Parts: sequence; structure tokens; C-alpha cells
Amino acid sequence: MSFSTVPEHSAFARERHVKYWLRCLKTFLPHLYTSNDSNRMTLALFTLSALDLLGVLHENMNPSERSHYIDWIYRCQHPSGGFRGFTGTNFGDENRNAKNEHWDPANLAGTFFALAGLAILGDSMERVKRKECLEWLVKLQLEDGSFGEGLGKNGKIEGEPDIRYCFLAAVTRWMLKDRMLLDEVKDIDVDKLAIFVMASKTYDGGIGQAPYHEAHAGFTYNGMGALSLLGRLPPPDGASAASRSTVAADESFVQDVVHWLVYRQTTTLAEDSQDSEDADAQSLNVHDAPLGTHQSAHVSHDAPHVGLEGPLDHRGTQIQQLVLSQNLPGRDTPLFHVLGASIDTFPTHASPPALPQVDPGELLWVGFSGRCNKFADTCYSWWAGSTLIMLKKTHLLSFNAIRRYLLEKTQHIVGGFGKLPGDPPDILHSYLGLATLAAMKEPGLRSIDPTLCISVSAREHLESMPWRQDSHATPEEGSGGMKKQMAKVTVLGG
Repeated sequence: MSFSTVPEHSAFARERHVKYWLRCLKTFLPHLYTSNDSNRMTLALFTLSALDLLGVLHENMNPSERSHYIDWIYRCQHPSGGFRGFTGTNFGDENRNAKNEHWDPANLAGTFFALAGLAILGDSMERVKRKECLEWLVKLQLEDGSFGEGLGKNGKIEGEPDIRYCFLAAVTRWMLKDRMLLDEVKDIDVDKLAIFVMASKTYDGGIGQAPYHEAHAGFTYNGMGALSLLGRLPPPDGASAASRSTVAADESFVQDVVHWLVYRQTTTLAEDSQDSEDADAQSLNVHDAPLGTHQSAHVSHDAPHVGLEGPLDHRGTQIQQLVLSQNLPGRDTPLFHVLGASIDTFPTHASPPALPQVDPGELLWVGFSGRCNKFADTCYSWWAGSTLIMLKKTHLLSFNAIRRYLLEKTQHIVGGFGKLPGDPPDILHSYLGLATLAAMKEPGLRSIDPTLCISVSAREHLESMPWRQDSHATPEEGSGGMKKQMAKVTVLGG
């Protein structure tokens, strides 16, 4: 779509999204979801939460259906604490013993999605085995402070250290902790968990799966969400930090993360990939070269030299050498030097290249990439964008351009969102695209909590539980059994 033909106002096709999600709830999913049967709790949560954000959940189910949905979630509850991802592994409590129980484990993802689903459905949650769940949670913490996914044979922690499990552990603890259980149940080691999360920050500012891993927007969301739920982020402006733990992220930590997240905003869309490749080839004047023949690139005498040697056979008969060097005024040596080219082959006082000209039309659509040098993807609008909202950095978001990317590029004609422009909708990207719009206050959508990824009303219902009253204003049992006074943990952005 050209700059001149772009509509002034992008349309959020609310009714089509309602129909899409009602089909997901009331009918069979496409056969491609068969392999995701073990993740049914995840699919259920996204479906229920999407209809909740659209404000049509309760009007589209009768009391019998609501009770059925709630009962199904409780059938996934594990007798030893936590929830399964589906009922398929439940072979009956009467058949369970020490030798076979590892074939039917609870897992952290299923537990969070189950608790969130119950909150969305307005359940009293009196049937949740809170004590057993919190005791199970402690058993999942690894020596380095991170968490595994579940318990396997002989109580072995399954799953490698992963920042996603850290978030799921933190949010499960946040949902279930209350005054009466503080003295009955041993708490997780909050300090060690916070240290692991902070150690997973990379040199460029993002957060990876674990220490020394590549930064990723999804992991960054999970890491910052965990610190928020643990009360280990800098307090809001004007708030007292007197009761804050010494094991917590400081302002410089947050600023590094914010800097990395802001640079995930990109105009590089997957639909433009072929055009970019063609443009690159034209700039080197080699895109029409016959395979296996030699053709030198045209090089301006006023620009840094680009030399091409060897046959231009991109099928691999012989790989071409690309030598690229750039000098700054007054320098006698290249700024950087590739493939061992001789310094003598480059001018000593070349001017820096001109900045690329940006078509204003390209700035109309802005998405988020999950990692450096990647295309925009619908889901990262949530993982990166909501993290900035969580951190109260909304002024750094290109709201209009992000909205246009979602509504004009990945919103599908039948409702839902695809991963990339032109892709069919799927449940994950359809939910996170919708959640992003809700976080940006799209008319027709209810407010969403950026840390919990469910509606504010669902969070408020959870917080209204009698057993949660004043639960976050009481002393917290920290590392080494030390008591610390913990200020109320506010889910930021709610």
C-alpha cells in the first residue's frame, strides 16, 4: 500500500474478532491444533481472555457452560499441587502411586493459565489447593535461583533454567500467597530468584533465557514481569524505598532494558524482505549477472570501496569475497577491515557515506522484533510493547504506527491476527495482537494488566478474594528466614 492510498483511520474489526474467538470457544479447532492437545489449558486461557477483553464472554455463555468450563479446569488440578496442561495424563487418583506419578505431572505454565482462567470466569477459587501448590512451587526452584517446569521421576526437577519458568513461579506465588499461609508454607528464595533474573541481562540491555544467552523480547517481558511481581523494581516516582530489599534492580538496570526495548521498534516487515534483497542487489549492480560468470561491482570514486572477487554463483560453487572498509576524514587506517583485504586497496581520506533516505511512508507502520536484525512479528508488539507500558515508558512507543501495523498488516479478514503480514490467524498471535491493542486503550476493548496479561477486571476479582486481603502488606519471609516488611506489590500499569 502506497503512502497516498493509506486510509486516515485504521479500522479495528471488533465484530469479526468476536466471531473468530466464539468459533474457537464453541466449535472444534482446525486440525492443525491436534498436536497442541497437551497445551489445551493455554488455548483455553487465550480464548476466554480474548472474549473477556472484547467484553462479550459472560453474555455468550449460560450458567451451565460457565460451570462446565470451571469444572474442566479443576479436573486438571494435580492432587499434589499445581495444574496439568490438559486432562489427558490423568489416569485417576485411585491408580496413582509412587512409581507412576511422574507420568502425570503438574507444570508451571498449566498452573498459571488455570489460575488466570478461574479469575476470568469469576470463580471463588475455594477449590484451589493453595497450600499444596505453594509447597510444590518450592520444590521446583533450582540451586541458581531459577525454576524448572515440573517434577519428574523421584522428584527430579525437569526443565533447564529458563526465565519463563521464573516468571510463572513469581506470578503463581503472587496469585496464591496470603497471610495465613506465610507461617505454614516455606517460601521460595526470592533473593536468589531476583539475582538469577538480573544476571540474565545481556551486554546490550535485554534479558535472555538465562545468563550468557541472547537477549529476546519474550524473555525480557518475563524477566521484568517477575521482578515487578516480586517487588524488586525501583519504586514509582515519589514512593518510599525504605522497605525495599537490597537485592533489587536499580534505575540503571531498568534504563538498559528500556533502551533495548525501544530499539526493537522496526519498520522492517516480512512482506518487504524480497524488495530489500532486490534493492541490495541493484545497489551492487550484480543482480542480473549470469551464474558462474564474473562481473565487477560499480564503485564510485567518492564512496568507500566495495570489491567483489570470484564468480557470483550464489548456489555455492564458489563463494564470493566481499571486502568492505570505511574511513573517516583524517584517518589513515580503515575503521573496520574484513576478509584480510590490504589497507593499500582503500583511500585514506574517504568521506563517510550519506545517511540513507527514509521514505515517510515507511514510518506509517511500526512493529516490534523479538531480537536484533529480525522482522517485525505480531506477538512482539505485546512482549516488548507491554514491557515498556509495565515500566511506565509509554511515551517511548510509536502508538499510531504500531496500531496501523497490527490493523493494516496482520489483522485478518476473518478476525484474529497472523504472525506476519498475509499469514492466517492463530490463537497465540490473535490473542497477543488483541492484548496489545487493549494495552494501548483501543476503543471497544477492556483494560488489560500488562504484567498478568489478563483484564484489569479479572485481576481485581482475584485481589478481592477474602484469603488475599492484606496479604501483601505483611512481613515476607525472605532468604535465610529473614523477615522483611514488604510494601504492597502493585501490578504496574493496571
